[in-house]
Amino acid sequence: MSPVLDTALISPHDREEAIRHAVWESVVAVDIDHRPSAEDISVRMALSAIGPLRICSARATAVTVRRTQRLARQDEEPAVFLGLQVTGTSLVAQNGRECVLRPGEFAVYESIAPYTLLFDEGVDHHFLRLPRAALALPDRLIRDNTSVTLGSDDPIARLAFTYFHQLAVDGELHQGADAVVEPSVELLRVVLTHRHGDSSLARGPLEATLSLRLTQYIRQHLADPDLSPARIAATHNISVRHLYAVLSRSGISLGDWIRTRRLAECRRELAGPNGRLRTIAAIGRSWGFTDATHFSKVFKQAYGISPRAWRDEHRPRSST
Repeated sequence: MSPVLDTALISPHDREEAIRHAVWESVVAVDIDHRPSAEDISVRMALSAIGPLRICSARATAVTVRRTQRLARQDEEPAVFLGLQVTGTSLVAQNGRECVLRPGEFAVYESIAPYTLLFDEGVDHHFLRLPRAALALPDRLIRDNTSVTLGSDDPIARLAFTYFHQLAVDGELHQGADAVVEPSVELLRVVLTHRHGDSSLARGPLEATLSLRLTQYIRQHLADPDLSPARIAATHNISVRHLYAVLSRSGISLGDWIRTRRLAECRRELAGPNGRLRTIAAIGRSWGFTDATHFSKVFKQAYGISPRAWRDEHRPRSST
């Protein structure tokens, strides 16, 4: 992987802000406390994405990373992280526990709760992030596995470390998302349920978290004009009838839920700085509204204003 950030190419005055921006935009929002002075800060970071799986490999001088309660509350897409220790040691603290990681070990932590990562000896680490919903495991099981050293005394965890480490360093593996993402999710699920002592737990949560996985899938495909109940159901190996039943238990009416979120995306785009670069009809089509007249009608019904008037209200003011 090519570095996406190298502080050797950045002036000392701009390093802390450049690092913060890269981490917040590419990984997660955290507070970063560098131990050295600005002149001595050194960070080399590479980032890649394999479908929904994100990988950040970093080498850096000593640093403390904190996910505060305020930042955790703002999380819009809960995620689970794997932190793989390559050389040296580090400490992970979350949910009232602390664990020390040594080479060949890893820990799991989640974005929806505060955590602290201590790298007193510097950073030589792989950070892997995947959507929490993809694991399809109970909240309690994930929470009980956070901030626990994995790999040293568990053969399955040792196997997982080798797999995820290779995934992080081998760019050729990043070309086939379909072939990589699902095995990665399954392997982590096995590690967590095995440590819990009952591998059968990997099956039940698939149904328990189905609603969450369904809504996540729909969000990811809102722009697809052919998003349909049949397609959603087939992707999750369930019947259309079961799809409606699962969503109904969560208080979701599928058609209304999709339309509301598509309209919200159109509203955001129309008011944005690029809202006048495309026609209103084109923006509607890009979010699944193939009929321009129908789009204008449902937009006005939802917001009490036409798409054109909404866009005009947010036209950039000319400076005088």
